[in-house]
Amino acid sequence: MRLNLGLRQLILIALLALTATTVWLTLRQPEASLEIRAVRAGVSSPDGFFVWHHLDANGIPFKSITPVGNTLVIKFDSSAESNAAREVLNRTLTHDYIIAQQEDRDSSLSLLSHLRSDRHRLG
Repeated sequence: MRLNLGLRQLILIALLALTATTVWLTLRQPEASLEIRAVRAGVSSPDGFFVWHHLDANGIPFKSITPVGNTLVIKFDSSAESNAAREVLNRTLTHDYIIAQQEDRDSSLSLLSHLRSDRHRLG
């Protein structure tokens, strides 16, 4: 059975789009994040609005600020933005907080490692 020319072109375009998407996902800059958590029990995580205000006042762009349990997670497009934010927050926040920096090279691997660690806690 012969494919007509239109169907061949459609398949070729779909393959090219898939290839381009794969290349883009491979080459894109990894997302970076900061986690802010209390050093000791009884200290709550800082207010997201407070953090937003200080980052904005210093011209540091961010993607999101999300409370996760007793931590505050801030996502950035690049590690340079994350580094700048860490410097500002180290000056701004009291010594009651730890600011941990991490780059999410592959969110699917990060998710899998998180799920694996949770499974061991349950079993």
